[in-house]
Amino acid sequence: MTAMAYHRPRSVAEAAKLAAGDPDARVLAGGQSVLPSMKLGLLTPSAFIDLAGIADLQGIRTDGKNVVVGAMVTHASAAASRDVQTRIAALAHLAEGIGDPQVRNRGTIGGSLANSDPAADYPAAALGLGATIHTSKRTIAADDYFKGLFATALEPGELITAVSFPIPDQAGYVKFRQAASRFALVGVFVARFGKAVRVAVTGAGPCAFRAKGLEDALARKFAPDSCTGVTVAAAALNMDIHGSAAYRAHLIPVLAARAVAMARGSAE
Repeated sequence: MTAMAYHRPRSVAEAAKLAAGDPDARVLAGGQSVLPSMKLGLLTPSAFIDLAGIADLQGIRTDGKNVVVGAMVTHASAAASRDVQTRIAALAHLAEGIGDPQVRNRGTIGGSLANSDPAADYPAAALGLGATIHTSKRTIAADDYFKGLFATALEPGELITAVSFPIPDQAGYVKFRQAASRFALVGVFVARFGKAVRVAVTGAGPCAFRAKGLEDALARKFAPDSCTGVTVAAAALNMDIHGSAAYRAHLIPVLAARAVAMARGSAE
């Protein structure tokens, strides 16, 4: 059995220093991606850097126009938060639909965004709401954060500390679940801010992305029928045993329409 070190830092600065000093160490947030990867033999870290003891990474608060979620907030805590439920109900709904109770009570928003699994739910919320990702070094707009398959704008040793989600006028999230994992075969997050609309898709491509055609159609009329007839190119989309690229392309406007219906229902 390979020996490894275990670190339990008490501050973000200490954790970042440990991460920068050992490229083979792995940051442990909820462990919902790291531990399965180790079981499959895909990952052999030299050390764990456990963030559970850092108080600054906990908590949910509002600052007027945003809901700010600490990086170590679990999915279950986000789903149960009154601040999230009352200000961005779609975000609470999204968190409540991640995995199973065990995953929701261990997995964290920071871990999900740092891993950027192509079928994860939180990337759709971050991109759909135009979130700002706060790190140990800087702030990163969600539009600049997702770079590709399991690839983000994070630099070596850089840690997510919190995520600021702008409070929309209306928002909804609907996903077509892969039955065994509850990951999104396709998930669509729709948010309206005045006359501007953002539509973010997860599960369909190498990473979360925005669907401009749907955004333009919904900006003209924020209603489910605006999604009818909008096509999404399948060429760059994922294909696997669960669904072809064409199937995922078909699902995107269908789920977008349902997300709009949800958004309108929650605000009317």
